[in-house]
Amino acid sequence: MASARGTAAMVAATPVFGGIVRMLEAVDRDRADILPVLTYHRVAEPDDEHHPGLISATPTAFAQQIETIGRRFAFVSLDRLLARQAGGAAIGPRSILLTFDDAYRDFADHAWPVLDRLGIPVALFVPTAFPDSGLPFWWDRLAAALAGTARRDPLETAAGSLVITTEADRANAFRALRSQLKRLPHRDAMAEVDRVVADLGSRPLGSSVLGWDDLRRLDRAGVTLAAHSRTHPLLDRIQPDEVDAEVTGSRADLEREIGVAPDAFAYPSGSHGGGVVERVRDLGIRVAFTTVRGVNDLHRADWLRLRRINVGGRTSPALIRAQALGWLAR
Repeated sequence: MASARGTAAMVAATPVFGGIVRMLEAVDRDRADILPVLTYHRVAEPDDEHHPGLISATPTAFAQQIETIGRRFAFVSLDRLLARQAGGAAIGPRSILLTFDDAYRDFADHAWPVLDRLGIPVALFVPTAFPDSGLPFWWDRLAAALAGTARRDPLETAAGSLVITTEADRANAFRALRSQLKRLPHRDAMAEVDRVVADLGSRPLGSSVLGWDDLRRLDRAGVTLAAHSRTHPLLDRIQPDEVDAEVTGSRADLEREIGVAPDAFAYPSGSHGGGVVERVRDLGIRVAFTTVRGVNDLHRADWLRLRRINVGGRTSPALIRAQALGWLAR
């Protein structure tokens, strides 16, 4: 599967694919209220302290992507989308919304300078227990522990006995563990991360999330900050009262630290099953974003299950444009 994805990414970066996309765009109907939403996580170079799969683009690639997308689309704000949901005017043809999840520090270092220079609006979804906490995300702890361990004997885990002899083995072990952890109740998954990291002899890892002072500066500069839970659990892996606390707590943190929290939410890792959507609605959220791939037709959108297009490290500008074609809207 990974090899197939890699081959597809290489094809999508070719001039031939770019030409096909331009032909498709030429015949695509430009309709109002058709909205692609892009999801980025990190804009950075790979390192040994973070899960490399969350790098959406290098700084150079990001600037190229945004400039290329901007020649085709008009970027709209989250506030504009909320106004549309409330019954406001239709969003114009060839519009696109840009979102970032997790509030990594490299957003301020590498992404925002590009967006600020070009005058592009962006929504940054913040897991509000992390700013100034010193806590890393569990996936970064796990990735860093596997990358830095001197251990080479098999590792006993909830995903079974995992070989970690080579770099490729350790990458496979990370994928197997991540997949298994997402199936467990959240508390059990975090306990397993603690145990595995200890078994690997990992050194402590600090937080890579923006602090509140940084977030306040970004807010003043024009970035829209919105809730992404407090501790970033899969919401369908915790109890209903914990869902309530994650959603309302995240918004309360933003209101306390920033002064405002929009009625918008991004589900952590896109998880929104098991009655989560209904609880989010009851808590006053009007617009919520999944990780389900697709383009939104706002005439008939499920406002609490909006689709997004995830941008990965091998995603070319042409592939982004191909996935944003209006005839893909649902």
